[in-house]
Amino acid sequence: MATKSKLSVAKVQQPTREEAEAAVTTLIRWIGENPNREGLKETPRRVVKAFEEYFQGYQVKAEDVLSRTFKEDMGGYSDPVLIRHIEVESRCEHHMAPFIGFAHVAYIPDGRILGISKLARVVDMYARRMQVQERLTSQIANTLYQFVKPKGVAVMIEAEHFCMKIRGVRKDHSKTITTRFLGVYKRDAGLRQDFLQQVKGG
Repeated sequence: MATKSKLSVAKVQQPTREEAEAAVTTLIRWIGENPNREGLKETPRRVVKAFEEYFQGYQVKAEDVLSRTFKEDMGGYSDPVLIRHIEVESRCEHHMAPFIGFAHVAYIPDGRILGISKLARVVDMYARRMQVQERLTSQIANTLYQFVKPKGVAVMIEAEHFCMKIRGVRKDHSKTITTRFLGVYKRDAGLRQDFLQQVKGG
């Protein structure tokens, strides 16, 4: 039975574009600005358009991104496939401030391989939603493990959170690191160590 926390965004009644722009106008007025002055007249429209880009991950489904894999025909390749430094740009669900960094994603094929751009697409699909880094890391790993069915998946994200950089504690150079290991990566400490060394460039 589905819990309330698993309700899809599609079940939330979406406001019109005009209502969204009116909400931005209200915020402009709330901070003490005049939404009718020259520099701000088009700001509500621009903000709503930007939000469509920031959060376009809600319009993408995992089954569409990962619907096609390829039979491995290169002599039984079964070693890790790793892509380092996939750029991550997301928005914190607590303050809507950006967090920016890199994802490192690896999987070990089990008979089928994935187009490497698909790994970046999965990262973007979940990053371009309201997020916390811990959930983002798990979603990437869980989705690859479910749809690609590899022997194992490893994901690391390292990011700077602007909710810490420009407000609150104002710690400018701190980074948050999260990891998720599934399958053989979870069971084999040696594979995890290899992944971490490869991420560091060793």
